[in-house]
Amino acid sequence: MIEPVALKDFFITFFSSALIIMAGAAYALLFAWSKIHTNPRIKQCAYLSYIVLVIAVAELTRAANFSGYWLLISFAMVIGYFFAPIGIWHLCVKTHDDRTTITKRGEDR
Repeated sequence: MIEPVALKDFFITFFSSALIIMAGAAYALLFAWSKIHTNPRIKQCAYLSYIVLVIAVAELTRAANFSGYWLLISFAMVIGYFFAPIGIWHLCVKTHDDRTTITKRGEDR
């Protein structure tokens, strides 16, 4: 039987996976919050969350013995987590900056 994760590394794998989700969510929320309220400390906290995410991914990669394509997927995930909130923020700004939509909403009332 194939044992992808050693039993001694089960909890490390579990908690590092959970930390990836929590740090990714914190990074996205703090990044958006820093864009709404232009406070550099909030943006620094967002980048700190991203560093925690990178450490958690490195620990998961080590504990789960990733190699080959799994390493490539881990690397792509880390890069994607960094650029996704930035892209989503720009998409939201572009889609909600339309003056005709605001006017139509005002006319409906």
